[in-house]
Amino acid sequence: MNTQTTLDAGSVTGPSHALARFAETLRYEDIPEAVLDRARIHILDGLGLAIASTTFPFAAPAFSAVEELSGGDRGCSVIGRAFRASPRDAAMANGILVHGLDYDDTHLQAIVHPTAAVLPTVLAVAEQRNLSGREALAAFCIGMEAAIRLGAAVKGGFHHTGFHATGVLAHFSSALAAGRLMGATAHDHVFALGISASTASGVQVFLEEGAWTKRLHPGWAAAGGITAATLARHGFVGPTRALEGRFGLFDTHLHEYAKDVEMSYLTDDLGTKWMMEDTALKPYPVCHFIHGAADAALELRDRVKGDTIEKIEILLPEDTLKIVAEPIEHKRHAKNEYEAKFSAPFVIASTLLKGRFGLPDLTDEAIADPETQALAQRCSCRADPDSQFPEYFSGGVIVRLADGRELSAHIPVNSGAGERKMSLEETTDKFLQNTSLAIEDRKALMVRDAVIGLAEGSIAPLVDALRYAE
Repeated sequence: MNTQTTLDAGSVTGPSHALARFAETLRYEDIPEAVLDRARIHILDGLGLAIASTTFPFAAPAFSAVEELSGGDRGCSVIGRAFRASPRDAAMANGILVHGLDYDDTHLQAIVHPTAAVLPTVLAVAEQRNLSGREALAAFCIGMEAAIRLGAAVKGGFHHTGFHATGVLAHFSSALAAGRLMGATAHDHVFALGISASTASGVQVFLEEGAWTKRLHPGWAAAGGITAATLARHGFVGPTRALEGRFGLFDTHLHEYAKDVEMSYLTDDLGTKWMMEDTALKPYPVCHFIHGAADAALELRDRVKGDTIEKIEILLPEDTLKIVAEPIEHKRHAKNEYEAKFSAPFVIASTLLKGRFGLPDLTDEAIADPETQALAQRCSCRADPDSQFPEYFSGGVIVRLADGRELSAHIPVNSGAGERKMSLEETTDKFLQNTSLAIEDRKALMVRDAVIGLAEGSIAPLVDALRYAE
């Protein structure tokens, strides 16, 4: 017998084993009600974004591709469409939709979008197996916590080496969530994590030209996670030290930043301390790094309205500058939706001029607006000396007016985070604003009610409501 087939995942005692045991043994009853309440809020937010995404140009090619890839398999629901697809393909499509507008939640310390990293997998596998809402909620919480703790452990290292953290880590969180719903043992979970290490990727080159690939990352990770969990459950052997081993994830993806990984995040207080409770929802459909500055621009709006702005200085967390502020000439001349939402100059200029920033401010017409473009060219960016990053995405704006006055505002805790977390009511308002792009409120409220009542029955009412094109 090949000796590799005799690897004993049960002998693993490191972070992979800790995550595997967490995924196998956590009971629904062990999850605090406050955590379950936040889970419903984040599911609601993610589904509202997915529904809105169906109206954007990237959705139609994704739907067409998924129909072709599924080859007649009609197992699972695709949000906003009557047709069904194979579990992996449905999860891929729904992952593209949840993350497609970059309006989804972020855990600020982990710098990861956890709902997009888990929800597509949970919807597909729970529907395929006709599981209960409680089982789906438990798997969702397990995946969320795993994605966040992995992100916190690497301390932003993936962004330094050119990887989209969600695109990488969602493979692992998806594998754990899928395995949980499939009844995997800890032994299975360890091998699934090992298999995931060979599929995890997601490079940030899309930032150069506004390409669509970032939208694909959570969807591809969902397909990868379902694949890994299924292979492992059938006995396919994966490495048992996929995270921490030589040439494991941290070594290969983080390079010199691997030395900064804090492994304790992956082992300590799993199931008793829930980091997912601190996940922030986005009030603006732009990169979360810009949110504190956008809050500051809104605060200044009435004070500068009608005055001639000579110069704008934007204060951002130092580690985020290369994502949303560099190269500055490129960021001052956003040409499409993706460039705009990753451009601090564009977002702040638009917010100061209009007193808001929402999805309508990312249309081609809004991006090409001459006044906004001209003001963006008068923006510069620098590191915020008072930033509370990575705990919060603080930010500030200093406006110099033509008459010589200087006005400034600084926001230490960005809206949607910390004590400014969005409530169910506020999330419902955002949900209905987003769903109104695609469906009437009557249908949207059916989805909302199914999310709120998820623990009371099966997953079926929710996935049925999501196929609203029927």
